[in-house]
Order: sequence, then C-alpha cells, then structure tokens
Amino acid sequence: MSGDGVSGIDAAQALDGPLEIGGATFVSRLIVGTGKYADNDIMVRAIRASGAEMVTVAVRRVDLDRTKDEAILHHLSPDEFFLLANTAGCYTAEDAIRYARLARAAGFNEFVKLEVIGDEATLLPDVQATLEAAKILAAEGFKIMAYTNDDLITALRLEDAGCVAVMPLASPIGSGLGVVNPYFIREIKRRLHVPVIVDAGVGTASDACVTMEQGVDGVLMNTALAAADDPVRMSHAMKHAVVAGRLAFLAGRMPSREIAVPSSPMTGMLD
Repeated sequence: MSGDGVSGIDAAQALDGPLEIGGATFVSRLIVGTGKYADNDIMVRAIRASGAEMVTVAVRRVDLDRTKDEAILHHLSPDEFFLLANTAGCYTAEDAIRYARLARAAGFNEFVKLEVIGDEATLLPDVQATLEAAKILAAEGFKIMAYTNDDLITALRLEDAGCVAVMPLASPIGSGLGVVNPYFIREIKRRLHVPVIVDAGVGTASDACVTMEQGVDGVLMNTALAAADDPVRMSHAMKHAVVAGRLAFLAGRMPSREIAVPSSPMTGMLD
C-alpha cells in the first residue's frame, strides 16, 4: 500500500465504513465550506484536494445564479459535489427558515445545514431559535443538520426535533482552537443515535485528527482551509488527518500509563 497519493488514502478509507446521513451515503468524513477563499479557482482546487463530497453553500451570502462566472455555484457542479445549503448569517429562526425554503426553491436538495447565530461577537449559536427552526423545517420535509454548541441537552433535543445530524462546535467559528471540551463531544456522540459532525474551530491537521479520535462521525471546516497560506496543501493534510483520526479511533489506542512498560518481554533474555 502506498503511503501517499490517491491509492494510499483510498486503501485507508476502505478500512472504514461509509458515512450515512439522512439516507445519503458518503465515503469521505470531511465536509468543507466555500467561503473566504481568495478566488473561485483556489476554492475548487482546495475542495477537490480535500476529497470532500459534501460542500456547504451559504445561501444568504452567495449569488445563486449559476450562469454568472463570478458566482460560486457556477464552479460547483451538483454532479461532482453534494451541495448542502447553509443558513449562515441568520440571526433569527424566521430568517433561517426563510433561507432554507429559498434554497430548496432554487434547486438545492432537501438537506440543509441549520445555523442560527445568537451573538455577533462570538458567533455562538442561539439554541432556542435553532430548535424552533428545526421543528418547523423538519415538519416541512427538510433533512436538517443542525449547528449547535457542545451541550448534550441541546443535542438531544435537536435529535428529538427530527434532525438527521447534530453538529456541535469544537470551539468558536473561525477560532482555530481545536476541540476545547473533548469530554462533551464524546458524551454527545455516546448518547445520540444520529450522526455527530463536529463543526467549527478546527485549525490544522492535528486538530482534525484529535477531533476524529473522539469517535465522531465527521468534521466540517472552512476557515482552516481558506485562511491557510496554501489552501490546497492544507486540504490534502486535512483529508489524511480525518482518515487517520477515524482509523485510530476504530483501532483503539493503547492504554495510557504513568510509568514505562517494556515493549519486549523480560523473560528468556540472554545473559
């Protein structure tokens, strides 16, 4: 097995099962966004390098006209990528519901990443508004992947509201701090039945690897790629890191000890 290149990552992914969300199946457990890139060419190259199949599009912030060359959607074919409408930039349940409906009317699928921000300074979610919007959109047939904080009770309520995935933050959006509360993330994953996708806060490949080692089903990121000095190289790194973290979790790490334990047996040694 090659240690680099397409064949190597494919062989590694083959040691894992698919990611299933709301009846859709994916090989890659990395989901990426489309914002903050220097230009559309770098964006597309980075997304392809990441190996991600699901790509988020902020319907409130982008031009939905595919005929315009400068529009993001002109460069993202639904035949190549699973496009996930995102209600980023919404601060009320009403706005989030409106833009989810707009996305579906514009030709997106029934999946939506539900995001309702409660505080402009920290970009932390408004969990009450998110729950309100989730209940309404689920009743309308949307398959909701809900961005939320790392609170177990909120995650359980979002699952009960009909979300097909719950997306707790690792740390605040765009912070690059990595997983601040790994225990909370592990407990959310342990208690929920729907997929748990960690969203926001991953800054570099080691963050992605550590996040996946918590046992979650996937990671969503945007700024970590778009704000890197070389987004394409960082995308390659993230692709491998997500696979490495997932396989490490599945493999089961050795026990941690505070003393040394010899790797070779002490019996039968030559004098």
